[in-house]
Amino acid sequence: MIFVTVGSQKFQFNRLLEEIDHLVGKNFLKSDEIYAQIGYSTYEPKLYSFKQFLNKEEFLEVMEKSAIIITHGGTGSIINGVKMEKKVIGVPRMKEFGEHVDNHQIEIIEQFANSNIIYAVSDTKEIEFAIEKVKNMDFREYQSNTNNVIKILENFLMTSK
Repeated sequence: MIFVTVGSQKFQFNRLLEEIDHLVGKNFLKSDEIYAQIGYSTYEPKLYSFKQFLNKEEFLEVMEKSAIIITHGGTGSIINGVKMEKKVIGVPRMKEFGEHVDNHQIEIIEQFANSNIIYAVSDTKEIEFAIEKVKNMDFREYQSNTNNVIKILENFLMTSK
């Protein structure tokens, strides 16, 4: 299964949802193998199942059932996918399409892709190629840096007393 998630911010991501419909329409993808969380998008998929919002439990359950995650550049969605060892394709929301206030998601996705943790797509027209490509790719395992940051802060606080 492929899970498409656009996050929960108050912006549409119609471009991504429309491209998935296009790929189902041309029989590259099967409609029963796609599920999307469409958030505030104004486009409603015509050829695959979706829900506007999923609660955390539903979100993680759908993610767990999926082989591939196609996500916006939200760190939460990306990290949840890679922690579950899913093939993640990151597609940034873009300011020029009214999908966000700036283009910071490009940088987020580039950082994850440059670390070989996800596959980055800069244009929705590249999704077909990306789906084929990630099927045979091996990604680096995600390792949280949280504990290292906590230790640095603790050491700093102990020495500054």
